[in-house]
Amino acid sequence: MSEPVYVGIDVAKASFEVAVSGEAQTLSLGNDEAGHAELCQVLVPLAPRLILLEATGGHERLLALALAAAGLRVSVINPRQARDFARCMGKLAKTDRIDAQVLRGFAALLDAQGHEPRALLDEQQRELTALVTRRRQLVAMLVAERQRLALAHPKAKASILAIMDAIAAQLHDVDGQLREHVQAPHADLAKLLTSVKGVGPTTASTLLAQLPELGHLNRKQITSLVGLAPMNRDSGTLRGHRHIFGGRADVRRVLYVAALVGTRFNPVLKAFYAKLLAAGKPKKVALVACMHKLLIILNAIARTKSPWSHEIAGIA
Repeated sequence: MSEPVYVGIDVAKASFEVAVSGEAQTLSLGNDEAGHAELCQVLVPLAPRLILLEATGGHERLLALALAAAGLRVSVINPRQARDFARCMGKLAKTDRIDAQVLRGFAALLDAQGHEPRALLDEQQRELTALVTRRRQLVAMLVAERQRLALAHPKAKASILAIMDAIAAQLHDVDGQLREHVQAPHADLAKLLTSVKGVGPTTASTLLAQLPELGHLNRKQITSLVGLAPMNRDSGTLRGHRHIFGGRADVRRVLYVAALVGTRFNPVLKAFYAKLLAAGKPKKVALVACMHKLLIILNAIARTKSPWSHEIAGIA
């Protein structure tokens, strides 16, 4: 019986480096359509168990899609996971060749642990993700200009105000595109999600774009994926405070705002928040617990295709 084949690919803007099980040398190809096609021709006959790439700001996206379209099992991971694995293996140097080999070894380890690659986004979800990302960038730019305005010399204020008007106009356009996009293929689910008091169009758009697993995982899996599952900090007789860590920060940001609004206007979250405060929990801890509960409620809504109700909230 032949040994399973694993592949690690280190992706840069113009090229990528490929490490394949059993091969001492790596293969370097251009990060373009021709390079993608050539790699698929090389890998398809090998039938690798898992191909592992790092997320590199989008440079890996077309390559991952080409590999998946060729019927290959491909997974895109957080670069921090790969670097932590490299340090554990004593690989402190960093080159494209070394990174590809590290990813190849990590692929073998993940496969042995039963790793299931996250489904790649379809074209509609990629468009929605791009719009959500652009909206976040515009909001950050607008906040930065407002902060500059407060300290600006009078001679500079006119320029700052003009930039703020331009950003606000772009933000208005992106919000319109988001509404149109959500109302097209995702209208039903968006309507269900926004039936929860505290969850508005921005929260729904972000969840649809960056959490496609919503409704397809159980409560423990979905909260762990987002980074809202408390992590133990215990050693010997010491019992440390639980902390949330990792996950999808953009999703947590919108859930924070939604939970904050929910503690005022959503009867279930409001009562839950008051109960935690009465038990002596710090406000921040209580709010994170509300984010956790809200995510579980939204996951139940997406799974059951049912709007908000006290019965659905009771599932959480």
